[in-house]
Amino acid sequence: MKLVVVGDSLLDIDVLGTAERLCPDAPAPVLDVREELARPGGAGLAAALAAADGVDVTLVSAVADDEDGHRLRDELAHLGTVLGPSPSPTPVKTRLRAGDQSIARLDRGGGPGAPQATDDMLDAVLEADYVLVSDYGRGLARDERLRGVLARRPVVWDPHPRGPDPVPGARLVTPNAAEAKTFSGHADPMDALGALRAKWRARAVVVTLGADGALLHGGGTPVAVPAPRVPVVDPCGAGDRFAVTVAVRLMGGAAMDDAIADGVTSAAEFLRHGGASGFRPTDQLSTVDAVRARGGTVVATGGCFDLLHAGHVRTLRAARSLGDCLVVCLNSDASVSRLKGPDRPVTKEQDRVEVLRALGCVDDVVVFEDDTPERVLATLRPDVWVKGGDYTVESLPEADLVEGWGGRTVVVPYHRGRSTTEMLSRRG
Repeated sequence: MKLVVVGDSLLDIDVLGTAERLCPDAPAPVLDVREELARPGGAGLAAALAAADGVDVTLVSAVADDEDGHRLRDELAHLGTVLGPSPSPTPVKTRLRAGDQSIARLDRGGGPGAPQATDDMLDAVLEADYVLVSDYGRGLARDERLRGVLARRPVVWDPHPRGPDPVPGARLVTPNAAEAKTFSGHADPMDALGALRAKWRARAVVVTLGADGALLHGGGTPVAVPAPRVPVVDPCGAGDRFAVTVAVRLMGGAAMDDAIADGVTSAAEFLRHGGASGFRPTDQLSTVDAVRARGGTVVATGGCFDLLHAGHVRTLRAARSLGDCLVVCLNSDASVSRLKGPDRPVTKEQDRVEVLRALGCVDDVVVFEDDTPERVLATLRPDVWVKGGDYTVESLPEADLVEGWGGRTVVVPYHRGRSTTEMLSRRG
């Protein structure tokens, strides 16, 4: 079954270090930086959590064409995505952390202007078995066309004070206690439940209460769901973890109260393991790391793979035969358009990913935004880099990069008469 996560994606950065002294010119701690870690936030985190659970998930979001947006796309590359343009700079939240303690947060990006839903976004929502709306107040959930298709799907809606009301008929709306007070005007969550269910015309509303669990109102007597007691180091992301678990359980046919109980337990376990700062999305590197851990050879190849044909398949099989896993570095839709022209790709990015992953010779796919693969190669560091076509190793600019970490570049023969460009030329 397919879960689609719709909403605003952010770039979260943790700057980690130690703070054992004060500035000489101000009573402020000095952070000696040890490392910097980036991850998707907002709807991107929700989708990454679902993917880490093994759920078939697609993220529908908007990402700006700026440096932070490119970095965010890299963090989302392991997910199935339908990404539209954003008129505002990419929202970035940078937390400065000394040990387990956050000492400051720096926010940038965002601004006026709301993204508009694309036709591809609408199509993705219509294909969903269940939808989780992860609204972070950046405007995508206000799009009227998007709201129209959301009203036709079973939806769990995680609202935001700056966002719109959920679409009427939502299966479940999941505000936290502070949000419930803002939305309803009632300080008591029990009073807020009924008011919000009527206001939003939702089938059910659950107010999450942090360490105190959750309150569910689905039309009968409100139900209190207690939470396991866990030490909390970093509460960030607990709401996303809760909403994802509930949406997945409902998609699988669970009763509402059972889904809520599982969501509360899942959020508690998430916090027990460090919250968002302890989460590392499962991506193509997990495949690579597993192969390397057993002394295997990692092979990578790259390209557009638009209108997959026999020549592609032969190249992929040849590449896979050179090692123990094959990762395909796939040009994004925007990258293909820049390289091949405005009418390409014929097959959209998510469909190309799905087709490639269905091949037995392909172990994983990573999408990259650049016109050339150097950056993604520097992350993957394959033992063997394979190119198909009329090249020589010496003519490939990435060959020196691969050689730099002890890898090698292999060129496999080009299969004449079998190329997407030639196929389209003959058809036209």
